[in-house]
Amino acid sequence: MGKCIIIGCGGVASVAIHKCCQNSEVFEEIMIASRTKSKCDALKEKLQPTTKTVIETAQVNADNVDELVALINSYKPDVVLNLALPYQDLTIMDACLATKTHYVDTANYEPLDTAKFEYKWQWAYREKFEKAGITALLGSGFDPGVTGVFSAYAMKHQFDEINYIDILDCNGGDHGYPFATNFNPEINIREVSAKGSYIEDGKWVETEPMEIKRVYNFKGVGEKDMYLLHHEELESLALNIKGIKRIRFFMTFGQSYLTHLKCLEDVGMTSIEPIMYEGKEIVPLQFLKAVLPDPATLGARTVGKTNIGCIFRGKKDGKDKNYYLYNICDHQECYKEVGSQAISYTTGVPAMIGAMMIMTGQWNKAGVYNIEEFDPDPFMDALNKWGLPWEEDFNPVLVD
Repeated sequence: MGKCIIIGCGGVASVAIHKCCQNSEVFEEIMIASRTKSKCDALKEKLQPTTKTVIETAQVNADNVDELVALINSYKPDVVLNLALPYQDLTIMDACLATKTHYVDTANYEPLDTAKFEYKWQWAYREKFEKAGITALLGSGFDPGVTGVFSAYAMKHQFDEINYIDILDCNGGDHGYPFATNFNPEINIREVSAKGSYIEDGKWVETEPMEIKRVYNFKGVGEKDMYLLHHEELESLALNIKGIKRIRFFMTFGQSYLTHLKCLEDVGMTSIEPIMYEGKEIVPLQFLKAVLPDPATLGARTVGKTNIGCIFRGKKDGKDKNYYLYNICDHQECYKEVGSQAISYTTGVPAMIGAMMIMTGQWNKAGVYNIEEFDPDPFMDALNKWGLPWEEDFNPVLVD
C-alpha cells in the first residue's frame, strides 16, 4: 500500500511501530527516525524478523526543518507520523508542507517556554495545507484522538445534538513506585500543575489546579478520585460538535501521586524557569525528569487497567438521551503484546490507525483537521480490530 516515516522512538512510537508491523498490508515500508538512531536500530532488529513490513532507520533532529525536508525527500513517504515531542509539531508541519506530504500527530503544539497548549498555531496552517493539496490530521492519540472519534460517532449515530460531554480518563494501573509518571514527565507534570479549565457556553472557565474533584466508579477498575484538568480536545470539540453547552475533562490521580507532586512543586522542582547551578544553567523540571523512572521502563511492572471514554448528554427525536462510550485496556496484556504499558498502547494504536486512514484514502480532505471532522465509522471499526475495542452504556452514571 505505502510508506510511512515515523518520527520519534519513545513509548508511544514503539507501540505505533509494532502496530504498523502487524498491519503490513497497509504499511509495506516504514522508516523510524529519531535523534538517537541506536534506539531506532534496536527496535528494527527486534521487529524485522517478525513482519513483512520493510523497516529502515535514520537519525534526524526534529527541531531542524532542513534535516526533516532532506529526510522526507530521500525516503518519499505517503505520510509522516509525528510521535516526537509536542514542541516539534510546527517544524515537522513545515517540512511536510515543503515536501507536500500528509501529516499526522497525537498532541497539539505547545511552545517550550510556556505550559500553554492550544490549537491556534496549527490551525494557522489550514490554508497552506489546503493549497498544497495535503492533509494534516491533528490529535490521533486517545485523548485527544479516540475521544474525538467517539464524539463524532455519537453525533452521527445516537444524537441530533450533544449538549454535554464529560471525558473521563482513568488509569487504574499500579507500577509500585512511590512516584513516577506514565508518559513524558515534563508534559505530564506541566499538565497537572497548570490551572484547570472547561468550556461552558462557548467560553473557557478557569479553575485552580486540581480544584474540582469528583469520585467515579469505573467499570473494570473501581472507584477512583478524578480531577478536572485543561485538555486540548475541548477546544476543537466545542467548535465541531453540534449543540455543545459544556465540555469537561477529568483524569484520575491517586493520593500518593498528588502528595509527591505537591511537595516537588513547593520546593520548586517542577519549575520550567532556568536556574544557575554550579555555574551551569539547568531547568528544574528537566532535572527532575532525569531523576524519575523512565516511563518506557514501567510496562513490565504495571498491573491493572485503564478506562477512558466520553459521557454524552443530548437530544434525539426531541427526547433527552445519555450515552457513554469507553475502552478498557489491560496494562499487562499490552506489555505481553508490544512490550509497553496501556498508557502508551492507548495512544500508539490510534496513531497507527490515523496514519492508516490517510494512507488508504479513507480520510481524504486537503487542509488541517481535527480528528472529529472525519467520518468516524472506519476508525471505530479499526479500534475493534487493532486492540482497543469499545463498549457502550445507554444508562450511564452521570458526573454532577
